Amino acid sequence: MGAESVDLSKALREAGLRVTQQRVVVLSILMDSQDHPNADEVFTRAKEIDGSVSFATVYRSLSALEEAGLVRKLSFENEPARFETMPVSDHDHLVDVETGEVIEIDSDEINRLRQEIVARLGYEIVSQHTVIRARRKPR
Repeated sequence: MGAESVDLSKALREAGLRVTQQRVVVLSILMDSQDHPNADEVFTRAKEIDGSVSFATVYRSLSALEEAGLVRKLSFENEPARFETMPVSDHDHLVDVETGEVIEIDSDEINRLRQEIVARLGYEIVSQHTVIRARRKPR
């Protein structure tokens, strides 16, 4: 096992999960991806790494990783759920309604404004996730 898989094994154990090759593969795929893959895409990538992996195993792994707080499931209307590793900081997502591309928006300014507005209303944020559905402007 390489250093990365040892670290992933440690992350799985610390999250209370049994370490399996499939969970290490799924978690490593999500850590290395920039495109917020859906379960089918994770399965295709996992199959390239471990030809014996089944879709059911990938799906169960995604569910276990989500339940343990290592992975976040992103649900966008009328589209299959996408997945990302739990972000270090809260960020929003912009979804291109024509291509389905998902773009992360990480903005201290947006986060500050959100905090101010919520505090003004007498609340504190427990968690948040904003999805902006947009279309590219014609040039």
